[in-house]
Amino acid sequence: MRWRGRRQSSNVRDIRGRRGGGSGGLGGLLSGSRRRGGGIRLPMPGGGARRASGGISFGTIILLVVIFFGLRACGIDPLALLAGGGQGGYPDQGGYSQNQSTPTKDITDEQGQFLSVVLAETEDVWNGILREQGIDYPEPQMVLFSNAVRSACGNASAASGPFYCPADQDIYLDTSFFRTLSQRFGASGDFAQAYVIAHEVGHHVQQVIGILPKFNQMRSRMSQVDQNAMSVRVELQADCLAGVWAHYTDQKGLLEAGDLDEALNAAQQIGDDTIQKRTQGYVVPESFNHGTSEQRRTWFYRGYESGKLAACDTKVFG
Repeated sequence: MRWRGRRQSSNVRDIRGRRGGGSGGLGGLLSGSRRRGGGIRLPMPGGGARRASGGISFGTIILLVVIFFGLRACGIDPLALLAGGGQGGYPDQGGYSQNQSTPTKDITDEQGQFLSVVLAETEDVWNGILREQGIDYPEPQMVLFSNAVRSACGNASAASGPFYCPADQDIYLDTSFFRTLSQRFGASGDFAQAYVIAHEVGHHVQQVIGILPKFNQMRSRMSQVDQNAMSVRVELQADCLAGVWAHYTDQKGLLEAGDLDEALNAAQQIGDDTIQKRTQGYVVPESFNHGTSEQRRTWFYRGYESGKLAACDTKVFG
C-alpha cells in the first residue's frame, strides 16, 4: 500500500509499552470473544502474627505490598486485575474507559504511522459515504496497546486480539497481533494489516447505522446457536464494509500489486472452519460466529468490487 507521506489520523492513542509486551491472540476479528471475564483478586491469607487495627496481620500487609510491586514490575496493573470486566467483541455492558485523554500526536515507529494512515483513509471514505446518506460519522479512536488495556467494555489482554467496543465506540489493538497473523496464520503484508483495521472500522460503521445496537439488544433473548448464526452475518457484513473501503483506496491509486491478494488471503486464513481445522482438527459449524473462509473472502470481495454500502446486506436480522 502506498501510504508514506499521507495524512495520519489524529484519532490514535498510543499506550504501547505501559504494561509490558504480549503475544497476539485470536480475538474480536477471529474467534468468539463475546464473553464476560471475572476479575482476579489477590488472596487475603490469615496468620498468627500480630494484626493491624483493621484486622489484617502485618505479615499479610507486607505480602500484599510485595505482590503489588511484583506485578507492577512485570508490567501488570493489579488494580485492573481487581476491577474485572468483560472483554472483546460486542459486549453490551458499560464500564470504565482508559481512553479518555487526548490522542497521541507524534507516533514515531513505522508500524504505528502506517496504522494511523490507514485509519485516516477509513475516516475519509466513511465520512464521504455516510454524508451522502445524511448520516453523521463520529470518527472512532484507535487505541494501540501492549499486554493489557481497559475499555468501556471491560478489561482485555493481548490474547483478545483486535476488538471494537461499542460502549466507547473505539478500536483496541495490540500490534503484536500482526506477528501472530503472519507467523501462525500465514497472512502477512501491510494490506493484510489494513484489512484488520478496516474490519474493525466496519463494526463502528455498523454501530453508527444501528446494526450493532439492535444485535446487542436481540442476542440477550436468543439461544447460543442463534446468536452464533446472527454473529456470522454481522461479521461478514464488517468484512464487506472493509472491502468497500478497499475499493475507494484502490481508486485513489494507493493499492500496489499483491495488496488485494494479501487481504483476501487474510480473510481466508481466519475463517472459522480454517481456524478450527488448524487448532482442533475438525470443524463444528454450529459454533461458527465469524463465517467460513470462503464466506469471508466472498463478502470482502463483494464490497471491494461494488464499493457500495447497499452491497453489504448480509440479512443480519433475517
